[in-house]
Amino acid sequence: MDQSGITPNTSNQQLVINSDNESATALLQEKESGRRERENLNEVSFKEYMTVGILCFVNLINYMDRFTLAGVLGDVIDEFNIHDDKAGFLQTVFVVSYMVFAPIFGYLGDRYSRRVIMAFGVGLWSMTTLMGSYARDFALFAIFRGMVGIGEASYSTIAPTIISDLFVGNIRSKMLAIFYFAIPVGSGLGYIVGSTAATAAGDWRWGLRITPVLGTAAVVLIYWVMDDPPRGHAEDSHMKPTTYKQDIYALIKNPSFMLSTLAFTCVAFVTGSLAWWGPQFIFMGLKMQPNVDVTIGRVSFAFGALTMVSGLLGVPLGAWLGAALRKRWPRAHPVICGAGLLVSAPAMTLTIVLVQGYRYAPFFFIFISQVALNLNWAIIADMLLYVVIPPRRSTAEAFQILISHMFGDAGSPYLIGVISEALKLTLSPAGDPTPLIKFKSLQYALFLTCFVEVLGGIFFLLTAIYIVRDKLKVERAIAEAEAQYREPSHSAAVESVGAGEGE
Repeated sequence: MDQSGITPNTSNQQLVINSDNESATALLQEKESGRRERENLNEVSFKEYMTVGILCFVNLINYMDRFTLAGVLGDVIDEFNIHDDKAGFLQTVFVVSYMVFAPIFGYLGDRYSRRVIMAFGVGLWSMTTLMGSYARDFALFAIFRGMVGIGEASYSTIAPTIISDLFVGNIRSKMLAIFYFAIPVGSGLGYIVGSTAATAAGDWRWGLRITPVLGTAAVVLIYWVMDDPPRGHAEDSHMKPTTYKQDIYALIKNPSFMLSTLAFTCVAFVTGSLAWWGPQFIFMGLKMQPNVDVTIGRVSFAFGALTMVSGLLGVPLGAWLGAALRKRWPRAHPVICGAGLLVSAPAMTLTIVLVQGYRYAPFFFIFISQVALNLNWAIIADMLLYVVIPPRRSTAEAFQILISHMFGDAGSPYLIGVISEALKLTLSPAGDPTPLIKFKSLQYALFLTCFVEVLGGIFFLLTAIYIVRDKLKVERAIAEAEAQYREPSHSAAVESVGAGEGE
């Protein structure tokens, strides 16, 4: 190949999209061949399995910690003598701190030791969760919940990027599916642990004292056992980090990333509302039915079990559909996610409508809704990783967390609570609202989630328009960086290749 026309000042855009670059084309073909050799899980080493196992364990207790409190929400309301708006605020303050600190940890995760950052974060959230269980004042309890969000931000922004640096292709998709099992399973266990511990000890606070013990073990595993591969290791990437300003600019100009982030924001809005208010709402509806003996503990346990099972079905189903269909149809990933939300919306609507008059039907439809909703967890993570270059992925994770939580579950539990309280005043202006009015107010507020699901489905379908082009840009940017790396006379261009990825 004639290199005489290439200089270190070659524009980044040309490096990314120049389809006539023979070196890049040859390297892309070589990488595709290498990926096919790693399609078999038997090729995965014990150390790689161990690393994924540790990340899954930490993600599991991460989501257990988030939703243990939701499993005993009624007891928390009684303990602190608060209303729906302040009950929703507890989750909002957690998510706000989580999303605010995510960009900081995303920046650090692209540049410094991920092992140290994650060990620090897990230790922080474990300690503050334990300390919060002893708080007797609502304001102090809310502060500790906010500090838990800081610790969890350090983990969630970094963990998927480690998987991306260990694997490529379908193996990466399978490992991400295993990793994201932990979201619905951990959430379900949170409800179960919270309600079971509260019943056994006669005090809801004991539910918050389980995960700190597991978190201590997680810190040891992360720091001394987990593998932290070089960034871009699985893709043989030699790309260097660009400035934070260049990272953000490139992400904003990446339509697949931005549209999928908006779609995921809708998912976060719905899951945040459902996870926080679901058990309480179903309990209120069942309690009004004649001859139904029910407690919030039993409802939380059943809700948690359904959440776990729906995750065990939905997450691998989404990953399997994605792997099977993408071979024939490269746009399959966002279409599967969009279809899942558009199926989940009517099932959610039926759950909200039927809970007052039926005992088992609401549980059936909430199960269908959650299975459809869970189709996207592994796929959305995989999409982010293959439309963003390796040294920018922690920043991309952090940016997605910031946006999705800022406009999603940071405010949705509180917003639902505020709407519910406003409706109580409207429906019962004369005095204390009756149980029926309390139920109807929360019911009408929760209908908002159905509309948001439809909106998210539309955003995912729009992502399908750009996904193939943006994935190819990343693959070519990595190949160009490696081609420049192999040519010493042009090594100065290596650090700048990634700056134009997204343009």
